[in-house]
Amino acid sequence: MKIMRRLGLSALVGAWVLAPVMAAETTGQERAEEAGKALIGSPAPRMVVKTIDGDTIDLGALYGKKAVYLKFWATWCVPCRQQMPHFEHTYETAGPDLAVIAIDAGFNDSLEEIQRYRRALGITMPIVLDDGQLGAALNLRVTPQHIVIGRDGRIQYVGHLADARLDAALVAARQPGLPNASGSAPALVESPRIDVGDRLPAQSVTTLDGKPFVFRTPATPRPTVLVFLSPWCESYLATTRPAISASCRRTREQVSALAQNQHVRWLGVASGLWASAEDLRKYRDDYKVRIPLTLDESGKLFRAFRVTDVPTVLIADAQGKLILRIVPDDSEGLRKAIDSL
Repeated sequence: MKIMRRLGLSALVGAWVLAPVMAAETTGQERAEEAGKALIGSPAPRMVVKTIDGDTIDLGALYGKKAVYLKFWATWCVPCRQQMPHFEHTYETAGPDLAVIAIDAGFNDSLEEIQRYRRALGITMPIVLDDGQLGAALNLRVTPQHIVIGRDGRIQYVGHLADARLDAALVAARQPGLPNASGSAPALVESPRIDVGDRLPAQSVTTLDGKPFVFRTPATPRPTVLVFLSPWCESYLATTRPAISASCRRTREQVSALAQNQHVRWLGVASGLWASAEDLRKYRDDYKVRIPLTLDESGKLFRAFRVTDVPTVLIADAQGKLILRIVPDDSEGLRKAIDSL
C-alpha cells in the first residue's frame, strides 16, 4: 500500500483530463473502447514476455487457471501515474485467481527510466517493457489501456479509466465462466525489420492527402527522409519530458527548413498512440508542416524500422538503401546529411 500513501486515492479523480489534448477531444476511455471492439470475446494472445528483472511470464499458460490483468502505461503519462495507486492495490489484493502485470508501452521510455520510476513510486508488481508486439496484438491506442482477460482465456474488457467499470470487469473475469478458449488470437503478421544497410520495404502508404507514398522505386529515384514523430510530443511532454518536447520542436523546425530541398523525398510518420488522422491534421495545420504525413495507426512502421523514440530521422539513398539514423538534436549532423545527398 506504499504507493497509495504516496499519491493518495484522490489522485484518480479527473485523471482523464491530463491525457494528451487532441483535435476531436475524444476521451481516453472512448479511444480505448473503440480499440477494444474487435478484441472483446476473442482469445487473448499466447505470448511469452520477459520482465525487466529477467523473469519469464508465459501468458498462454495462465489462461484457464486464472484471470489476467494487463495494464499498458508509460513513465511520462500523467493519468498512468495517477492511476498507479489503484493498480498497485489491485496487485496487492489480487489473490491466487488473478495475475496482474504492468506493460510499459515502450514508447519514449527506457529501462533506466522505468527502474527509476519503480523506485520512486514503490511499485512491486512485475513490469514488462514491450517491444511493440504485445501492444500491436492488443490494439494499444492510449495510455493507460487496461486489458482484462477472463479465466477462459478470452478478452473481456478494454478501457482507460480506473473506475467502477474496470473493477466490475476484474471481478467478472475471475468467474469460472466458459471452458478455456480454444484456438488462439490471430497471428500478428509483421514486416521484416529494417536496419541501416537494408533496403526500404516494397510497399506504399497513404498520406493524409490520400496520395500514395512508395517507399521503394519511385518514378523519379531520389533519396528519402523518414521523420518519425508524435503530434502531441511538443505540447504534452513539455511538462513530463521537457527535453524530449524541445527535441521534437527543434526537429520539426529543422525539417521545415531542410524540406525545401526538392532533390529529397520527405515523409513524416506519426505514431498512432493517442493520435487519430484528425489529430494529425490539426498538428499539420497548427505547425504549418509542409512535408507529407501518414498515420502509423497500428505502429507497424515504427516496429519495422525499430523506432521506439520520437523524434527519429532515417535517411535512405536514391536506390532505397537505408544509410543513416540521425540523432535529431544534432542539427548540424542532420543538415550536413541532407546536403550530402
